[in-house]
Amino acid sequence: MDKKTKIEHSKNEYNFPPVVAVLGHVDHGKTSLLDAIRKTNIAGAEHGGITQKIGASSIKVTHEGKERRITFIDTPGHEAFTKMRGRGAQAADIGILVVSAVDGVMPQTKESITLLKASEIPFIVAFTKVDDPQKLVDKAKDQLLKEEVMLEGYGGDIPFIEVSAKEGHNIKELLDLILLIFDLKLDSNFYHFSKDGQFKGIVIESKLDQKKGPLASVVVKNGKLSLKDELFSPEGNLGKVKNLISATSENIKEAEIGEAVEILGFAKAPTVGSVISTTKVAAEEIVEAQKAPALSNSPFERNEENMIPIVLCADTLGSLEAIKYSLPEKAKIVKEKTGEIEVSDVLYAKSTGAIVLGFNVKLKPEILKLAKTEKILVKSYSIIYEMIDEINDFVQGKLEALQEEVFGIGKILASFPYEKTKVMGIKVQEGRIAKNDKLRLIRNDEVIGESHVASLRQGKEQVSKIEEGAEGGIIISPFLDFTIGDMVLSHN
Repeated sequence: MDKKTKIEHSKNEYNFPPVVAVLGHVDHGKTSLLDAIRKTNIAGAEHGGITQKIGASSIKVTHEGKERRITFIDTPGHEAFTKMRGRGAQAADIGILVVSAVDGVMPQTKESITLLKASEIPFIVAFTKVDDPQKLVDKAKDQLLKEEVMLEGYGGDIPFIEVSAKEGHNIKELLDLILLIFDLKLDSNFYHFSKDGQFKGIVIESKLDQKKGPLASVVVKNGKLSLKDELFSPEGNLGKVKNLISATSENIKEAEIGEAVEILGFAKAPTVGSVISTTKVAAEEIVEAQKAPALSNSPFERNEENMIPIVLCADTLGSLEAIKYSLPEKAKIVKEKTGEIEVSDVLYAKSTGAIVLGFNVKLKPEILKLAKTEKILVKSYSIIYEMIDEINDFVQGKLEALQEEVFGIGKILASFPYEKTKVMGIKVQEGRIAKNDKLRLIRNDEVIGESHVASLRQGKEQVSKIEEGAEGGIIISPFLDFTIGDMVLSHN
């Protein structure tokens, strides 16, 4: 993209500021980049610098001879970004994918790519640390292309820029690029803002302050918000605006599109990611919109006429193709890949209302734990026809066929001979392990096999279950050849 292109007759007549989210791998320079942007701010540190106070910052820059503003959302983690778009609304207008020119694409970079693609907002790739003599920008570009981030000049249209927070290189150019893309998208009706329309805001932070009471930081996405306005959300009446604090820590009387403000006056702290309005009717419309299948966060909420979205991870491309051609018509692959199930796959499933299925791939305990927390169905198979049969049952409404509940996770600390078998001495790290549970044996993240808990002992006593933090002995049937250090996972 030509960063010097002039925007003629822009529809941004009200000078709306774009709302920008910065994502990327830890230690790739997100904080340093924001610090460098603060130093570029023409208004100085006292008027619009980066602030942690309300979860957002507002800066002013000169762009094509005009003073413009940009709002940056402080997204400390991908979970926050997911929540900000998990209810059919998108807090950010533009994303910045921070990629270290030294380290290239890392696990959290991949998560960021997944989230940005799912959000469907335009984004810019910022290659950081280009002042480092060990930089490998071309290698980082190749890695991004493998992740299907199609850069400009490499067969795609995603703009990129090389920056150095340390030296201030291309920081002003990055801000110009943000404004250029925002104005182009605004001119093409990608965004639908109305200064005089119904107020709509998205909660980006929420807390209960011991002195001030319930507080929330909100990005204004439509209309404007004023003092004494009543606030509503799908949760009901939230209270009345008593005070508005800007991203520059100033008390203000009203906030307009693109601004982030801290609001005092809530009866209770609203949910992060929720959409709020100033009329009950608008809030009810939001509720109805959230009932739509496309915005459902759970595949179990979809009716029989809708497709079942699936994130599919398999060991080989051949397996992927075989599974895809065997799926029922109402099963829709929304993401497919070879390799183990990762955090990014669970987060993508959360944002698209999908289930995550694996075939002959690793299924780590931490992935199951995350899936349980996020209420996302994750399951792995070793036999294709079993997977297809269960998906068919699922499509036909037999939900129990695919639901797996993890009861407990333990580590094998010892092995004891007993009659013609061996007893595994374990310590339960999470949950509990009980008699008759199904037991999955895992070694170095690989599933060794499935069995059942036949007997449990603590000391000389037979027990029905072993609780979290306790140790005991387990006899399984059928026997699996376990070793010390293996993990066991009990499930239904």
